[in-house]
Amino acid sequence: MSSTDAVLYDHPGPRAKRRNLILTVLFGIGLLALLYWIYAKFDEKGQWAASLWKPFLESSTWTDYIVPGLKNTLAAAAVAMVLALVFGIVFSVGRLSDHKWVSIPAGAVVEFFRAVPLLIMMFFIFFGVPFLTQQPMSAFWAVVISLTLYNGSVLAEAFRAGIIAVPRGQSEAAYALGMRKNQVMREILIPQAARAMLPVIVSQMVVLLKDTALGYIISYSELLQMGVNNVAANFGNVVQAAIVVAIIFIIVNSSLTALAGWLERRTRRAGKAPRAAGPAPAGLVEAGDAV
Repeated sequence: MSSTDAVLYDHPGPRAKRRNLILTVLFGIGLLALLYWIYAKFDEKGQWAASLWKPFLESSTWTDYIVPGLKNTLAAAAVAMVLALVFGIVFSVGRLSDHKWVSIPAGAVVEFFRAVPLLIMMFFIFFGVPFLTQQPMSAFWAVVISLTLYNGSVLAEAFRAGIIAVPRGQSEAAYALGMRKNQVMREILIPQAARAMLPVIVSQMVVLLKDTALGYIISYSELLQMGVNNVAANFGNVVQAAIVVAIIFIIVNSSLTALAGWLERRTRRAGKAPRAAGPAPAGLVEAGDAV
């Protein structure tokens, strides 16, 4: 064991192991007791009745409500994710600009959209923008634009922190080679910042996906609206519908997290892979070839 490991972590002794085992057992018993209490309370109200769960065994419930809602949720989330990433990169670079006329407005935009609650932003875009444009606003684009502005602002701060965290010597070496600032950002800093901030980016993408549920407020037919409100209105099983939709969200978000983990491992291996040696530049003579 290295000295660093000894400083950061002391291996538990026999007494600590027994204490940890007892605490684990007690916590497990408490968790089981809580789950049983929840089950008993639902059972008292008849929420486990087969008739309330039967609609989810019928294909029409899935084809008419849940699957269309899931498609709309994933469509809005996918578009908003791409736009939020672009927004975050552009405004993080803008905040790091040497020109005050760029960095100050970029910072104001980021701080404003981070401060405004997402639900208010969604309301304003859907109901307020038509007063300005005299054209109806699509619920889909109201959801996408709101998610883009809010999550893009959060990602802008994450990217800015990641860029600042890259060792200063790397940018200095790039400038010494004659690279311009936009080249340094594009080829040196942003790729490393994105790799370093990948856990934060993934966490924000999960938040974005869950926030699509707020679209039901403006009648966007996403998973919460179709899978809970509409199903419960037709079958009177709001608790069961909410449980099913929650499980779907957990599966989708877990898949997104697993995909991000796979990408992180792949980029880490790619970064460590040795590059094939290219031909020596013309005019250079190896030591063994000297005459």
